[in-house]
Amino acid sequence: MSNLLSRKEQIKKLTVGAVLMAIVIVLQLLGSFIRFGPFSVSLVLIPIVIGAAICDAKVSTILGFTFGVAVLLSGDAAAFMQFDVFGTVVTVLLKGTLAGLAAGLVYKALEKVNIYCAIVVSALVCPIVNSGVFVLGCVVFFFEDLAAWAPAGQGTFKYIILGLVGANFIFEVLSNMMLSPVVVKVFNVLKKELSNN
Repeated sequence: MSNLLSRKEQIKKLTVGAVLMAIVIVLQLLGSFIRFGPFSVSLVLIPIVIGAAICDAKVSTILGFTFGVAVLLSGDAAAFMQFDVFGTVVTVLLKGTLAGLAAGLVYKALEKVNIYCAIVVSALVCPIVNSGVFVLGCVVFFFEDLAAWAPAGQGTFKYIILGLVGANFIFEVLSNMMLSPVVVKVFNVLKKELSNN
């Protein structure tokens, strides 16, 4: 009986994960039209957090990786491809994957304390890791190339933080914070629905 329940839970997790994966892809493609600065806003972070809460860190990591692949396929990283294809692919895939992993691990660590707290902190950690890995990738792979993009008198690192990351990061954090209560509500509805089936 427990084996049957376990299999049923796995099927539910796969189904929810597949739906969230489709949402990640659609939001990334739609998000490429919403820009703050030279890059589109990552609207896909909320489904990654939902995946962490409803499923687990494995699913949120896969969703993060899917986000990275969607960024590459959407052409959102084309500006960096001209400098270093390998560095672009590594940075984009790592930032999404690690953001998903971090959201999943943080949720898992905090869910027994308080589900709301777990979702809010996961929703904050996700854009922090996403942007942090992007900054690290810029420093490691593109620092000299980005010096040419920096306005006169502004250092390269300052340009990376303020010009490339700043507005996007603020938007992502604010949208995650505003949508966290919605995520909690969706989580509770889906959890109840899944437990009834």
